[in-house]
Amino acid sequence: MSETPAPQVWPTLRARDARALIRFLVDAFGFEETVVYGDGDTVEHAQLSWPLGGGIMLGSVRESAEDSWPIQPGTFGAYVVVADAAAVDALYERAKAAGANVTKPPYDTDYGSHDFMARDPEGNRWSFGTYRGEPRKS
Repeated sequence: MSETPAPQVWPTLRARDARALIRFLVDAFGFEETVVYGDGDTVEHAQLSWPLGGGIMLGSVRESAEDSWPIQPGTFGAYVVVADAAAVDALYERAKAAGANVTKPPYDTDYGSHDFMARDPEGNRWSFGTYRGEPRKS
């Protein structure tokens, strides 16, 4: 395989205030709002794209026994790849300025990545860094 396939795994999360979370993820972390469906305060479905590829899907929490996807707000965690160490540091400053709860400032790992960690207003955990994963086995 000569190139990485387009992302086909979409992490999903739910939010108490999905519209506010969307604004935060765009402003603080740099996601791009691709589509948002819903009326008023309710978000039925939203897709936020990451500039380097992939993204997340999210919606408003549903307080119903019939909910077929009962993910609780604040239980999500993701590692997001950033272009390089300078971009990690710039994103860290952007996130801090936007009010992100930084849980670990930029640091270097023993496997060569440069990362930082934060929580969004819903309590979800985010880690941003330069580690792109190991190559696929052929």
